[in-house]
Amino acid sequence: MKVLVCIKQVPDTNDIKWTENNTIQREGVESIINPYDVYAIEEALKLKKSLPDVEITVLTMGPLQAETMLRKAIALGCDKAVLISDKKFAGADTYATGKTLAAAIKTKLPDFDLILCGQFAIDGDTAQTGPSIASRLEIPQITFVKELKECNNGSICAVREIEEGLETLKVELPALICILKGVGETTRPKINGFIKAKNTEIIIYSMEDIGLTPEETGIKGSPTFVSKAFCPVHNRGECEICNDCSSLADKIKEFGGIDE
Repeated sequence: MKVLVCIKQVPDTNDIKWTENNTIQREGVESIINPYDVYAIEEALKLKKSLPDVEITVLTMGPLQAETMLRKAIALGCDKAVLISDKKFAGADTYATGKTLAAAIKTKLPDFDLILCGQFAIDGDTAQTGPSIASRLEIPQITFVKELKECNNGSICAVREIEEGLETLKVELPALICILKGVGETTRPKINGFIKAKNTEIIIYSMEDIGLTPEETGIKGSPTFVSKAFCPVHNRGECEICNDCSSLADKIKEFGGIDE
């Protein structure tokens, strides 16, 4: 079984910088693996422990410094790593990112059985990239998944979060699944993992390698853009303390919250 895990490097929340185009600057900025993607890796590792012949490939799009993040994933227990890197990818929105990753999968990793993605990225929180990949690959998808269950006869079961609670769905493979934060602690790398990560070759593909043009990716291929980026200002108004229920009710009535 071949599992692809799409991961993303995101800036440390204490070190966010912006470009002149109001996109997040990624080169030269301290980055971490997107936390939701860590849980996607964890679900892939659980499959590897429970099923025979599971091969995990981690895939990301980003600058060359993303190689460090990919090696961390190898240290955790993943088998292979692919980096899609080209300066023309800079400034891509979720539409262009989904198109780029899907093109890479189609051209370079077409024999997958399962794709796992984090449900959200903490630097954008749109939850659009995973579904975009599934749409372009024309495969089924399940979103907001908390846990993967048994996998047999070319299918997999997933427990997903909905407004009413939890539901379990079964999907035929190949498919894409977006993972929420799971339960329990995630895997910690071991010494052998670090050694493997150091010696593993990171495969790098450019825009031309995956058959795209400058008009299809990066800023040119992005139909959306950030017009303004700013930190919210929290203005705290004056506070009035009510010492009993009667005065609190009077104050609520004053603001039209209770009918006479």
